[in-house]
Amino acid sequence: MNLSFFDQFTSPCLLGVPLILLSMVFPALLLPSPDTRWITNRFSTLQLWFLHLITKQLMIPLNKTGHKWALILTSLMMFLLTINLLGLLPYTFTPTTQLSMNMALAFPLWLATLLTGLRNQPSTSLGHLLPEGTPTPLIPALIMIETTSLLIRPLALGVRLTANLTAGHLLIQLISTATTALLPIIPTVSILTALILLLLTILEVAVAMIQAYVFVLLLSLYLQENI
Repeated sequence: MNLSFFDQFTSPCLLGVPLILLSMVFPALLLPSPDTRWITNRFSTLQLWFLHLITKQLMIPLNKTGHKWALILTSLMMFLLTINLLGLLPYTFTPTTQLSMNMALAFPLWLATLLTGLRNQPSTSLGHLLPEGTPTPLIPALIMIETTSLLIRPLALGVRLTANLTAGHLLIQLISTATTALLPIIPTVSILTALILLLLTILEVAVAMIQAYVFVLLLSLYLQENI
């Protein structure tokens, strides 16, 4: 048993070498590799269908200029999705529970969308900082508020993903600990707690998928504002 509930969020090490890079690279082995055949097997066909569906949903709000980001956004979506789902398996580590990693993904991509807007349409991008028809006395305050909301976007992206996954993992560990502790004392309550644990696990699978989609969807919306 872990000494602390938060020990599950520490990066595992082998001979003093952190294994977080291994846990980030391993999900790539589950993705389909390029092949000359149109149809390889049912699993590969299902993956390609899912990739096509995700790419279509992400590219609908964007114009043709934004379609250049399709590979980046779809790859990020699959990367976060596989890591989040594999992290729900027993004796595994979820890299997306680390705020440093999520910020390392959110900040450069958000900055790229911002720089894209400043390069292609600087007047429109800067115009978002001041809504049309704003009274003159409120202009300085609104500019400060809009600038703060713009700069806080990458922090919100990283914190949202980290907080949702961390809270889910903590709830699963707390309820599983209660289930094993109550089993020799009150078996009936332990069984009911196990059912709650099963429902919570199903919910966490949905949360892992939704949070990966929300992370990439918000990036695509930020990109839409700047193109």
